[in-house]
Amino acid sequence: MENVRPSSPGVSARMSRQVSKDTNAELAVRRLLHAAGLRYRVEYPVPGMARRRIDVAFTRAKVAVLIDGCFWHGCPQHATQPKANAEWWRNKLDRNMARDRETTEHLMAAGWVVLRFWEHEAPEEVAGSVRAAVQRRLAERPRGSKAWKV
Repeated sequence: MENVRPSSPGVSARMSRQVSKDTNAELAVRRLLHAAGLRYRVEYPVPGMARRRIDVAFTRAKVAVLIDGCFWHGCPQHATQPKANAEWWRNKLDRNMARDRETTEHLMAAGWVVLRFWEHEAPEEVAGSVRAAVQRRLAERPRGSKAWKV
């Protein structure tokens, strides 16, 4: 694949300013989870994968929460395809989605429950799903054991 650059310095500057962590969607969900008494890690490194992070990680329960931006991760409802430099963008966004799949598969193989949400989903619904998954997961864990039923 040819290494094509963004179509202009302006596009490059806008891309570099994109928020990749602590987005409004992530902050809203984290506030609700914290208010519900849940404690978690933020930007937790994916075990065994360099340069990959879990947005919200419940390490004891092994629940990984990832809140994906609609544009950057290919939301079927809201993703758009830029017209300028279309091939470069298509390749970039395809790589993002492939990386998402690889990360999910890696975490699941390591015994994690992976919950992925889109940034447009209601924070209350996301937090409710996360709470239920964490509670369910902790209930599955054998008493006094660090092992998981996989």
